[in-house]
Amino acid sequence: MSGIDEAVIARCREAIGRCRDLTQRLDASSLLRFAAATGWDDGDRPPPLAHWAFFNEVAADADLGADGHPRPGGFLPFAPELPRRMFASAVIRFERPLVFDAPAEIALEVVDVRHKQGRGGDLLFVEVARTILQSGAPCVRETQTLVYRPVLAAAPAALPAPAPDAFAAPEGGELWRPGAANLFRFSAATFNGHRIHYDRPYAVEVEGYPGVVVHGPFLAARLAALAARRGPLAGFEFRAAAPCFADQPIRLAEVAPGELQAIRCDGVLCVTARATY
Repeated sequence: MSGIDEAVIARCREAIGRCRDLTQRLDASSLLRFAAATGWDDGDRPPPLAHWAFFNEVAADADLGADGHPRPGGFLPFAPELPRRMFASAVIRFERPLVFDAPAEIALEVVDVRHKQGRGGDLLFVEVARTILQSGAPCVRETQTLVYRPVLAAAPAALPAPAPDAFAAPEGGELWRPGAANLFRFSAATFNGHRIHYDRPYAVEVEGYPGVVVHGPFLAARLAALAARRGPLAGFEFRAAAPCFADQPIRLAEVAPGELQAIRCDGVLCVTARATY
């Protein structure tokens, strides 16, 4: 039985078809900050998900919610009954290389709003199509899925206990242990104000996590960089399955050609990804 009224779901679905167009110069400084924040050190190529450095929502302080996100409404659906909002997954196609230090535009459209019942209650999945164009031609096509969820009522669990082999680097991958500075730099490079990524009291006492949460897109960017060692990507997709936390080791592994995983220190699978070339 749904915990939210059908009228709320119908109101949120009214956002389907809503569009927004933005323009921005793909400046070199934003690109360099994103590359540094994600640990990309190939000076001859931009990071594979470099488009995330641009077209990030800029809201005034007065327009921020208690979680640090811009308040939804206007473009994204507004559901105060489900106040927690996170990035759940993305499917990306790279059609043409971006030209940096040049103008670009992005076309945004809400393409679907779906309600589901999860283990923790109601969930609302919002799909947003994003197309980046230069000189009128599509360069990057992406569908992002955001998830809206209720406030967690239970007390936060303890931080994951590392397994005995948690500090061993995986074959075909790497061991990564992001700390507070790493999370801050990624938040800054993507203009992400969500407090779960830097404000431990908020993350624990308000949102119910056992610690500061590593961004799902940060994990995706690291996995995309791992995949890009084989060559330029034609496509990349990822899905977040469980949270990872700051100052704990994370295994970034290529488990098969083009199949990647981020595995938490206790062995829990946090992100799955697939790359095509």
